[in-house]
Amino acid sequence: MNRFTAILFDFDGVIADTEPQYDLFFDRLAAKYHLPENFAALIKGTTLAAIMEKYFGNYPPAEQAEIIEAHRRYELQMDCAFIPGAREAITRFKAQGYKIAVVTSSSTEKMKVALQKMNLENTFDALVTADKITRGKPDPMCYLLAAEELRVSPAECVVFEDSIAGITAGKKAGMKVIALSTTLPAETLSPYIDTIIPNFLNYEL
Repeated sequence: MNRFTAILFDFDGVIADTEPQYDLFFDRLAAKYHLPENFAALIKGTTLAAIMEKYFGNYPPAEQAEIIEAHRRYELQMDCAFIPGAREAITRFKAQGYKIAVVTSSSTEKMKVALQKMNLENTFDALVTADKITRGKPDPMCYLLAAEELRVSPAECVVFEDSIAGITAGKKAGMKVIALSTTLPAETLSPYIDTIIPNFLNYEL
């Protein structure tokens, strides 16, 4: 008997094919501020607050605010195409009776706009964003909060993630984690996770 009752989705790179757009934004930021060339890959799955603290904490408050606002404007205008098979998987999991949630490092404002663009408003039973937590991925706080909001135990949850930070968070929460190689290649993910799928096409839990 399947012991799982809830499906928890990361958003960017799992439901929405937005990670290449983030790469463009953060690559430009890295060039401007002389950050590592692989900056976009280094920060995958982490909250903007954590990025700002780690890489821009020594900059003047006005400059930090300018970066945050540029990021906010960029997110709100991004295209939100589905990862192959994601729309169908969400519909199928709901029809099968699973509780479903989005657990993301993005802001509530961004998520409301993105879900509306994708016609997914009112689809999920819970939405955990960066605004609801004080410790972002790889800390398990976000996934534990999602389980609490869904009123299920962590052991009943399946997590779909595309970043190492997200995979780590889900595993620390005591949940089953399945990785998608949509953002990072399978060989990069394999030291952290056993189950890796390319996308949701033809996928059955």
